[in-house]
Amino acid sequence: MQDVAERVGVSRALVSLVFRNQPGAGEATRLRVLRAADELGYRPDSAARLLARGRSRTIGVMLTLHQPFEADIVEGVYPEAERLGYDVLLSASAPGRDERKAVEALLSHRCEALILLGSRASIGRLDELGRRGAVVVVGRTARGAHVDSVHTAESKGVGQVVSHLVALGHRDIAHVDGGRETGAAERRRAYRAAMRRHRLTEWIRVLPGAYDEESGSAAGRLLLAGERLPTAVFAGNDRSAMGLMHTLARAGVEVPGEVSVVGYDDNHLSHLSHIDLSTVRQDAVRLAEHAVRFVVERLADTALAPREAVLDPRLVVRGTSSPPAPDRPER
Repeated sequence: MQDVAERVGVSRALVSLVFRNQPGAGEATRLRVLRAADELGYRPDSAARLLARGRSRTIGVMLTLHQPFEADIVEGVYPEAERLGYDVLLSASAPGRDERKAVEALLSHRCEALILLGSRASIGRLDELGRRGAVVVVGRTARGAHVDSVHTAESKGVGQVVSHLVALGHRDIAHVDGGRETGAAERRRAYRAAMRRHRLTEWIRVLPGAYDEESGSAAGRLLLAGERLPTAVFAGNDRSAMGLMHTLARAGVEVPGEVSVVGYDDNHLSHLSHIDLSTVRQDAVRLAEHAVRFVVERLADTALAPREAVLDPRLVVRGTSSPPAPDRPER
């Protein structure tokens, strides 16, 4: 502002009045100030102005790199935050940069609230963060911590998968586990429960995994090395399902001709015609909208008790699931 004031030959205070659209400057002077600001490339620092009032009006979002579904959620965060008058700042966890560092970076930039995607933090750690400010975790429960949570009803989604495969005629249905990833424990429990519900307890088979392509590929190699291939596999998420399908294809196993595959998330890659993955759809936009509203409401009323929003999932049937082949070749 001082540079603009010197260019025009007025006081810095007068420039401030013009930028804030306050009375005190004539029309000719106002136009000269705005023209000088444009020539100098000046942009008002809205963040500094808000901080001067004791607010940043910024929501920090922690996400995991290389998770397409989390990117889908972030796309939904931006318009809802903007609608409510908030900016968004992103910080990613990645190899060499753990979740704690990603979160502390957001706090150091004075984010008023946090939305945590794919968080593996303990309940104690989440409670600590919740005592420091408004926090919502997306994709998992957080009971016992002073934070809000938004997630999909995992048991319903997994139940839909198993029921779909059983209705097609499958019994030998394996599950590629998600390990310590967000929601993995719930999906694993739901798979076991659904198999028992359909009286398929003897067919329960859980393979170790994670939410990435390599874990799906590793699970595929384990299956190929075993005595029998299952007729269907439910993967912990879409990325794992894609890795599994890649390994099966390289071994000459047809999907879904010999093995049906179903994922979880319905990220934007699953829709592609050459993937065409049957999967459980989590509504990324609605998850994002709930998360933003929760933190904004908590900023307005810090005394709110922790809340939990549970959204219904929906099975999307595409080209990777079909009835088992009656004459499937032995492997």
